[in-house]
Amino acid sequence: MAGRIVGVHVSPAHTFSKQSLDAITLLEGLGVRGDAHCGATVKHRSRVAADPSQPNLRQVHLIHAELLDELGNAGYEVLPGQLGENITTRGLELLSLPVGARLAVGDAVIQVTGLRNPCQQINNFRAGLLRQVLKKDGAGDVVRLAGIMGMVARGGTVRPGDPLEVRLPPEPHFPLTRV
Repeated sequence: MAGRIVGVHVSPAHTFSKQSLDAITLLEGLGVRGDAHCGATVKHRSRVAADPSQPNLRQVHLIHAELLDELGNAGYEVLPGQLGENITTRGLELLSLPVGARLAVGDAVIQVTGLRNPCQQINNFRAGLLRQVLKKDGAGDVVRLAGIMGMVARGGTVRPGDPLEVRLPPEPHFPLTRV
């Protein structure tokens, strides 16, 4: 399985959207250099309030550009970086990856930890958008479409245009859940 990077984004403050850049640097065990969520322990504000010593399983946020295309078709213009992701990809079904999959990009490696759990901030960004990225399937189970989260297993530089290669973990594979 392979895809490519279409955008990289960072925000030093806890803002919803992130600024697009020509390159980002991933720091092993920490996240994206200069991003508010960079660190070995959790940086998401609600999680810090609950327990600031938790490991940071959300060091890097990835969204597939195909989601942005679908949102556009539903009447929501959303550009890469505007949903708070660090890396926007194309050509890879991120949501179908198992826990522990490794994404090799440039000289960096990201280990997938789980699904982003979209929250009310998405509706604050665009009214009604939460319904588009948080749905229920035919069995009534919640389906989260707002991307995946990971930890930096090996640092390096990531740029738009870089190829993205998946390395699956040994079986059995476990589906992603929210982190």
